[in-house]
Amino acid sequence: MSDTNSALLLVDIQNDFCEGGSLAVPDASKIMPVVNSLIGEASEAGQMIIASRDWHTVDHASFEDRGGPWPPHCIQDTEGAAFHAGMQLPDDAVRVSKGTGFDTDAYSAFDGTQLDTFLDRHGIRHLRIAGLALDVCVRATVLDALKCGFDAELVASGTRAVKQESATDVFEELRAAGATIS
Repeated sequence: MSDTNSALLLVDIQNDFCEGGSLAVPDASKIMPVVNSLIGEASEAGQMIIASRDWHTVDHASFEDRGGPWPPHCIQDTEGAAFHAGMQLPDDAVRVSKGTGFDTDAYSAFDGTQLDTFLDRHGIRHLRIAGLALDVCVRATVLDALKCGFDAELVASGTRAVKQESATDVFEELRAAGATIS
């Protein structure tokens, strides 16, 4: 893959998914050195850097009080929705907001965001992916990237699972679907 047709896609590295957040992923902060190294490599290679984020409305459909599976998290314009301060995200990184409607949820960075057409327009064919959480939004993003025809490389050390015991199965599922696990 040439550098110009590759991009780094960082999935939901937000305060609410890190230690102390309302929906913290165990050991989430341990991915920061890997993520920052990936950002440095992509920047040096002149590659596009994209960061997705949950950007939920107040009273979002995924919240437990609305019958959803999750506690309130990543509510628009709150500290919990902010990207983790330890992530050295460049100012020119592309930000993709998902789960923005009141009554629909979105796990994948591709779900309702038109990210696939944006990447196509910019000639991107290969995605290096890292972020949170492996067994939820990262999994959905990798699967959708593959469905959209992109080469997807998941950086294993740059992700953590909500349920750590599911990590091996998720890696195997993604590999079987066509992803590269590095």
